[in-house]
Amino acid sequence: MSESPPTQTPVTRDLQTRGVPFRLFRHAGQLHSLEQAAEERGQRPHQVVRSILFRLAADQFVMVLAAGPDQISWPALRQHLGISRLSMASEEEVLVQTGYMRGSVSPFGLPEPADLAHRIRILIDESIFDEDEISLGSGVRNTAVILRSADLRRALPDAEAGCFVEC
Repeated sequence: MSESPPTQTPVTRDLQTRGVPFRLFRHAGQLHSLEQAAEERGQRPHQVVRSILFRLAADQFVMVLAAGPDQISWPALRQHLGISRLSMASEEEVLVQTGYMRGSVSPFGLPEPADLAHRIRILIDESIFDEDEISLGSGVRNTAVILRSADLRRALPDAEAGCFVEC
């Protein structure tokens, strides 16, 4: 007997609270590539938004939202953050900091830290806004939320937009 897929996730609950319209999309099977995810969602790869967590210090993290296959520009990221060292968060750090497993991470539904100094800072690569419709992690593997990029911008008013990918 298999479990039925969720009808709500921490991400969908957060989006509903914020009044953001979205569609929940469930993949029929396991995902093996970004291209497969885009095709099954009826999108191009640049419409699939990846949420990547970086560790700046022992207890300080930043999440970068990047479009599809674009690669993060480490020099641009370091320059924007005004730091010389950073690393990608480990799988364990991603789970502890976001509550999500890799492949399901989202800037929505994140746990609230005990103090604002430890809140995850969100950076959005501006190229995401070139697309009208995007999809991103729902907090559950093989499930995504599909929404308008303008709604993403509106729902994350404190996020910092900039150029964070290699051109």
